[in-house]
Amino acid sequence: MNKEKDYYEILGVPRSASKEDIQNRFRRLALEYHPDRNKDPGAQDKFKEINSAYQVLSDPQKRAQYDRFGHLGVGSGGGTGHGFDGFDVGGGFGDIFEAFFGGSANRSGNVAQIGRDIRTRIVLSFEEAVFGVEKEIDINRTESCSKCNGNRAEPGSDPAKCGDCNGLGQTRRVQRSIFGQFSQVGPCRKCNGIGTIILNPCSHCRGSGREKRKRKIMVDIPKGVENGMSVRLSREGDAGMYGGPPGNLLLELNVNPHKIFTRKDLDVFLDLPISFAQAALGDEIKVPTLDGSTIVKIPNGTQTGTEFRIKGKGVSHTRNARRGDYVVIVNVITPKKLDKQQTKLFRELLETQEGIDERLGDIRNILDQSG
Repeated sequence: MNKEKDYYEILGVPRSASKEDIQNRFRRLALEYHPDRNKDPGAQDKFKEINSAYQVLSDPQKRAQYDRFGHLGVGSGGGTGHGFDGFDVGGGFGDIFEAFFGGSANRSGNVAQIGRDIRTRIVLSFEEAVFGVEKEIDINRTESCSKCNGNRAEPGSDPAKCGDCNGLGQTRRVQRSIFGQFSQVGPCRKCNGIGTIILNPCSHCRGSGREKRKRKIMVDIPKGVENGMSVRLSREGDAGMYGGPPGNLLLELNVNPHKIFTRKDLDVFLDLPISFAQAALGDEIKVPTLDGSTIVKIPNGTQTGTEFRIKGKGVSHTRNARRGDYVVIVNVITPKKLDKQQTKLFRELLETQEGIDERLGDIRNILDQSG
């Protein structure tokens, strides 16, 4: 698999670049490589590359996600199924050109149109998000008609060229005003900008050239993904129009909480209840981890809220072999009921804590004086 190009390198800006620096750099590159201005081979692909990089780096949320996960969500994911292939960057060449430079790109009415994007949700368990998983998902999408292959005409017949626009999909209308005569180009009203007329529509799709189909798609979920990540599969959306490419399949990842673990970034946390005796005398406790189990040594005199951090036992990074930490937070549990023997032992313990009682007395005196 080819290595994805770094978005910062594509725009030629450092990772510390401000939003204004990124925008200014994009303006210059867009002017240089826009297909309506640059007719050199490869200019269109270069502009797509620049546009994709800008759409991610100009958005603070997407940029932060890219800085952390790289091309996960904005690049190919690999595996036997479909990997994540990017954010929904949206917008055509003409739209970008108009937004930055004014005017509009020259586009005929029957230009190929990209298909609509499809949005769906994938629910993952905590373990699936941590270790990665291959998932089969069901989608309903619009595809080219299976009978006419998107031609819109009944097989054996072909669309006819529109006589009003001569197949261009556009007509020019001349208008006069007090300022003089001017012409306006717009979609052909007879063929709706398509350039052809269907004389014998396909009986299966009724001349639309498309139909709804149910599909099953295998998706490779990489290790280390997080709840709320929004990613896409390129060209798995609705079919395009007039020979245009399909849209994208946008996936929202929802990760179910774990029964005992919580997660923050790459670190995994476990709240571990211990008894007074374990906290006072110390103990060695076997606790579960993502990979099985480990022993946590509790020293004597441990207080509630003490953290024990085990390096490299957390969640794996999506871009390299680094793993977060496994953090055990102890919580000393106060018993609600005591039998006679336990009550006797605690009373004996209380009688031996004169130092603590003196300290509590000092605190009470300070409170009384402040009151």
